[in-house]
Amino acid sequence: MKGYCLMGASIDLERRKALKAGGGLGLLALLGAIGLVRPEAAWAEWQKSAFDAKTMNEALDALGVTIPEDTAAIQLTAPEVAENGAVVPVTVESSLARTEQISILVDKNPTMLVSSFTYPEGTEGYLSTRIKMAQTATVIALVKANGKFYRVSREVKVTAGGC
Repeated sequence: MKGYCLMGASIDLERRKALKAGGGLGLLALLGAIGLVRPEAAWAEWQKSAFDAKTMNEALDALGVTIPEDTAAIQLTAPEVAENGAVVPVTVESSLARTEQISILVDKNPTMLVSSFTYPEGTEGYLSTRIKMAQTATVIALVKANGKFYRVSREVKVTAGGC
């Protein structure tokens, strides 16, 4: 009799999960139909050419960077030695006024641009993420503030590649 109760509870849980998922999708569809949710608004602008760039110059050109200035107003935190290139923690903090965008590039990766985030006005210029690195390379934090680009870099030694 116990086995029957457990099996019944398992079937009941699966039914609840299905009803919950279906209800959520139905609500999303309803909101979309009446114009309260626009699917295109949920996606940030995709910079395909920048992410496909194979050289640093191609990546910078695709991002619209002319000549980034070095600055101490950006703090890049990354390990000196990363034991696993598949998960390298990186933090970027910008004290520049009106930070608009933070991008992370790795000069020896198969594709230079690793990540790029756009910030709405009034948002603190802070980013904490994990990136993949193929080998020991220079990690570059590129910050766009007030329409100008600034950069800071740091070499990270990778003992086991992640790409």
